[in-house]
Amino acid sequence: MSFVDAYTDFIFIEDQPEQADMIFLPGSAEGALPVRAAQLWKEGYAPLVLPSGKYSKLTGYFTGHGDHETEWDYFHEILLKEGVADHAILQEKQATYTYENAIFSRQVTDLHKIQVKKAILCCKTYHARRSLMYYQLLYPETVIMVCPACPDGITRENWRETETGVEAVTGEIDRIVKQFCLMLGNR
Repeated sequence: MSFVDAYTDFIFIEDQPEQADMIFLPGSAEGALPVRAAQLWKEGYAPLVLPSGKYSKLTGYFTGHGDHETEWDYFHEILLKEGVADHAILQEKQATYTYENAIFSRQVTDLHKIQVKKAILCCKTYHARRSLMYYQLLYPETVIMVCPACPDGITRENWRETETGVEAVTGEIDRIVKQFCLMLGNR
C-alpha cells in the first residue's frame, strides 16, 4: 500500500448505517450535512438528531446561507424542512470547532440522561477522521458509525485530482495534529 493510499484510508471513513440511539451532526455551514442526517432519521436509523455548533472559531460568526446566528439554527431549519420532527432535534449552540462539538454534545446527552450505545456521525467526507476521533474520545462507550455527506464533491476517489481537494484533505492532518495537541492539554 502506498503512502497516498494509507493517507486516503486514514482520512476517509464511511460505514453502512445501522440502528442507533442518536445521529450526531458537528457544526458546519454545509446544508448537505443536515439533509443527510434527515435522510437517515426518516429511514428510521435513530430517533434523535443532535446538531452542534455556534459558528467557526476562525470567523467569529456564522458564514453559511441565510440569516442565521448559529450553525445549529441553520441545521435546525434544514432538518425541519427535510421532515425531521422538532421533538427529535436536540440543541447545542456553543461549539466553535470540532472538538467542542463533541464536548458540548456529551454535555447535552448527559443533561438529558440519554445513554448513547450506538451513534451515527454525519460530517463531510474528508472531515470523517477528525470528527470520529473527537466523538470517540467523548463517547468511549459508544459504537460510532460515520455516514458522511459530500457537499463539495471531494471523495476518497477524486481528492487528488484538484488543488481544492488536495488542500482540503491534506489540511485535515494539520487540523488533527493541532486540535489533538489542544485536546491533550485539556485532559
